[in-house]
Amino acid sequence: MQHPMHRVVSFVIVGPHELEIGFEDGVVRRINFLPVLEGQLFGPLKDLTMFNAVSMSPEGYTLIWPNGADFDPATLHDWPEREAEFVQMARSWADSRK
Repeated sequence: MQHPMHRVVSFVIVGPHELEIGFEDGVVRRINFLPVLEGQLFGPLKDLTMFNAVSMSPEGYTLIWPNGADFDPATLHDWPEREAEFVQMARSWADSRK
């Protein structure tokens, strides 16, 4: 099975930890990232200053943060199908710190 290729073409910060992301195929996703911001890489994005420093990657196909955090553009594109998996993973990271 071939991995789907999607490209982020635009994004807007629409709320705390929330982005509206546009893709090359016309799909637009509004994603609240707060439930998945756990762990060593994504946890620092709970700080709104860090989260709001999001930008397009130099290649121009996905979003990146100054600490190196990013998400596969296919994951963002298919967020409704992937969100539960990421929330569960984030919860396990949070539980492992307790």
